[in-house]
Amino acid sequence: MALNLNAVQDAAEAVLGCVCAALQDAAETLDGHPGCPCRSCLVPGTPAWDSCDDPCNTTPEGGAGGQLSVNVARLYASSDFPTPDRTLPATQARGRLTCAAPTAMAVELVVTLLRCAPTFDEGGCPPSCEALGEAALILHTDMVIVRNAVECCLPTASEQRRGRVVFVGESRTVGPQGMCVGLEQRVTVALPGCLCPQEGTP
Repeated sequence: MALNLNAVQDAAEAVLGCVCAALQDAAETLDGHPGCPCRSCLVPGTPAWDSCDDPCNTTPEGGAGGQLSVNVARLYASSDFPTPDRTLPATQARGRLTCAAPTAMAVELVVTLLRCAPTFDEGGCPPSCEALGEAALILHTDMVIVRNAVECCLPTASEQRRGRVVFVGESRTVGPQGMCVGLEQRVTVALPGCLCPQEGTP
């Protein structure tokens, strides 16, 4: 299966835009929810935890603090989406140059959303239970928003209507680390492609 050169990038951009829009919608309906971070981007490889503070509100434009990123975890063949193929198609195993028609390609994407984590104060005292509870509420709400976004923004693997086919993987918390805490959501997208040319055809 041959891929369009922009297939992976287009899928990642679609997921990032979907999640950011959902976070912004939540900020307009939920009191105290920070919304989509102004630091929102695609990153190459595993994201660095560069920012979970609130640098955006120091500018006239303002915006929510934190860091939202989408990165590619892997690209793989899948004849039974989203399960990865464990063996080569027969045409490839025999050393032929043709592509196996049933095999599709899938990209696993990782959505990472970081927020500030309560930490020790200047006197060395741990954060209060109230501060921890407020941070937990934002994190738990973020987890639901992000999962709902990738579930609802694009069709799921069980739906056979036209459009992208998506499998929503696990959600898990990450951190606290370096005063940041957040979530990681995995989502796998089936990529559109075309058959490779057969031997003897132009």
